[in-house]
Amino acid sequence: MSGKKEPHFEQVALIGLGLIGSSLGHAMRRRGLAREIVGFARSEATRTRALELGFVDRVEENAGAATDGADLVILCTPVGIVGAVAQEIAPHLAKGTILTDVGSVKASLVEDVSPHVPEGVHFIPGHPISGTEKSGPDAGFAELFDGRWCILTPIDGSDPEAVVKLSQFWEACGSKVDVMEAKHHDLVLAITSHLPHLIAYNIVGTADDLETVTKSEVIKYSAGGFRDSTRLAASDPTMWRDVCLNNRDAILEMFGRFSEDLAAMQRAIRWGDGDALFNLFTRTRDIRRSIIDAGQDSAAPNFGRDLPKDGEA
Repeated sequence: MSGKKEPHFEQVALIGLGLIGSSLGHAMRRRGLAREIVGFARSEATRTRALELGFVDRVEENAGAATDGADLVILCTPVGIVGAVAQEIAPHLAKGTILTDVGSVKASLVEDVSPHVPEGVHFIPGHPISGTEKSGPDAGFAELFDGRWCILTPIDGSDPEAVVKLSQFWEACGSKVDVMEAKHHDLVLAITSHLPHLIAYNIVGTADDLETVTKSEVIKYSAGGFRDSTRLAASDPTMWRDVCLNNRDAILEMFGRFSEDLAAMQRAIRWGDGDALFNLFTRTRDIRRSIIDAGQDSAAPNFGRDLPKDGEA
């Protein structure tokens, strides 16, 4: 007998072939998780490139055709259009199919997608908390999900066996899996992801608007915090526009709390309250260290240089 493992799914449809979609294709290839991977993207150039890169077996010119026959369908499109895509593919979803997504906003996505899910299809929203500032099919790589969390937010009445099967799929892609309610997910991500990105966009915008500092100076002397902020600000504008519009309430709540804390820091600086500043910096540094201890980042300082890959000096 051969020791080859059976694939988790017979046919997986990737609806959207950007960073996450392409990385999923590579991750499935690495572990043999699907017998066939079918891709769809609106752009002909993207479809052609996906075939060239080899992370899909075939591509289709419309989302419905890509969905036909799939027992796992993963929506990898911006959250702003995911409802329309779900409506488009609904007639092609077979009973027993698992329908999931990779969006970083969940409550509004559930509202947009749920009305279009046929009876007997298992809709289990998901969000792999992994990514880079790059986009497009060339940005994907199999290791993107290794050691990172994927959050599933099953809707009321979700089939437990389908949730377990999807969890096992993400674990096979390299992720650790957690399950939570959609609105709680959105609040957590508002502070851990959405607010930091929006602050980064705003910092870069502020620097660009300064009349007393030239753009060349901003670029020339950006080896410190500004350089690290610009990495987040390089993220896909379409995705982050949709995140803001679809997680409005949670983001505004986090902005309010952040503004209060920022005002407290301003007061400490204005009045020379060194103890308050020291206590704040000490407490927040400990949180940063706990992120490293949890395996979500490396403690190695790279100062703008790429860290060596496994096996490299």
